[in-house]
Amino acid sequence: MAKLESTMKNMVMSLTFISLIASALLAGAYALTKEPIDETARRNKEQAIKDVLPDKDAKVETPVEIKLDGYSDAFVIYPATKNGEIAGAAVETYNNDGYGGKLKVMVGMDKEGTISEYTILETAETPGLGAKAGEWFHAKGDIRGKNPATTKFIVTKDGGDIEAITASTITSRAFLKAVQCAYDAFQKSQQK
Repeated sequence: MAKLESTMKNMVMSLTFISLIASALLAGAYALTKEPIDETARRNKEQAIKDVLPDKDAKVETPVEIKLDGYSDAFVIYPATKNGEIAGAAVETYNNDGYGGKLKVMVGMDKEGTISEYTILETAETPGLGAKAGEWFHAKGDIRGKNPATTKFIVTKDGGDIEAITASTITSRAFLKAVQCAYDAFQKSQQK
């Protein structure tokens, strides 16, 4: 194979060819992995809903989207009923103000809004610090069994009732705000 002359035209053609091949390979990989990734995400969300509901025997009804002032994305309420009455809900909530950006949480609550359980769906918080929110708010800053109507879901440093993660106040604030939004969205859904 003859070596191409090192001209601007040949360099541009070579880079264009290499870019097209790389783009085609990336597009192919995306097409092959998109469906399995989406299916895994769907199954994980279904499991998170089951895990956080206060009554594991309750039937999850059609989700409802609720918009709150100051938030661009809707909050998704998965109401759960038992014997024809509301037994609680799982709420897909978020806050964009985490140290690493967006923090998505699935929060379960009974019909009065008392937190039964939660699971973190998505986070980019610092490993070893903010990323331990999942464990922290089950232990020292346990939020389960508390109701945002009677407990200030704000870190104690800011005058609230919940202990912040050591060295991760920003993450703690974002997490607690996401839980508060879950409660607010659930209450708003009950008014409809």
